[in-house]
Amino acid sequence: MDDNTLKVGSNEMELVDFRIFKQEEDGVYEGIYGINVSKVREIIRVPNLTELPGTPEFIEGIFDLREVVIPVVNLAKWMGISPPEDIANNSRVIITEFNNVLIGFVVHEAKRIRRISWSDIESASFMSGSDGLDASKITGVTKIEGDNVLLILDLESVVQDLGLYSPDVDATPEDMESFSGLALVLDDSSTARKIVKEALQKMGFKVVEASDGKDGLAKLDELYSTYGDGIANQLKIIISDVEMPQMDGFHFAANVKEDGRFNNIPIVFNSSISDHFSENRGKEAGGEAYLVKFEASSFYNEVSRVVRAHIK
Repeated sequence: MDDNTLKVGSNEMELVDFRIFKQEEDGVYEGIYGINVSKVREIIRVPNLTELPGTPEFIEGIFDLREVVIPVVNLAKWMGISPPEDIANNSRVIITEFNNVLIGFVVHEAKRIRRISWSDIESASFMSGSDGLDASKITGVTKIEGDNVLLILDLESVVQDLGLYSPDVDATPEDMESFSGLALVLDDSSTARKIVKEALQKMGFKVVEASDGKDGLAKLDELYSTYGDGIANQLKIIISDVEMPQMDGFHFAANVKEDGRFNNIPIVFNSSISDHFSENRGKEAGGEAYLVKFEASSFYNEVSRVVRAHIK
């Protein structure tokens, strides 16, 4: 592994920095956005698209990429932004894959790859909304050069709102096992935490929630102060997202596995990132399983398998 490769537990991520330009009366405003490189398949010029009748105007159409039909969303139109007239010359389509779904997003310019520490990324909860966005569509913000701010888009939330992806949450196995004890759930998305919490409660667990890796470590300290060295008999499993501000799931897991108080508690990663590289990184970080959000039967089966192995 060379120095340019992201290392497990480094608490860093790589972003594709892209731009959306807005025409205003006094000039052109440049919006700076990012998406995790792990979700990007490739970046291409805007292809010939087949329009789909009856769809919202921000869905530009579909095209065939190596025998896979991919829908294409125009982010500027979705945001309600009017771009400069000549912007199409530099436009690109970012082909993404997450939640095992391929989707293209038209952006005005794909700028560069940035490596950023999660500790430098703040929650977007303070945002009241701008350019058609609200805080629920942004997973974090970070400062870059020139005192500019880069917004990390929550594309899963976008495509879910568009009806292009719908999580499977109701496929409960008839023979699902019942467990007892606690489960710790880490995710910066309150919606994702709610889905996982309800699934774990169906399995019999009482759920403790955390909003990111730092909060997760704090919750573990609180649980240890209550249960002491018997914590592993009470806390049966940890379910952690990967992408979280302040401390990502891999860095959180590395901390847990290095702490003798908690290192026997199994960790299952539950992420929208669906590439094999991230799955391998999850194993390196000490995870017992890596799940892609959210397919209920796989979730129940894997969590049951991991908990059974832990109990034995």
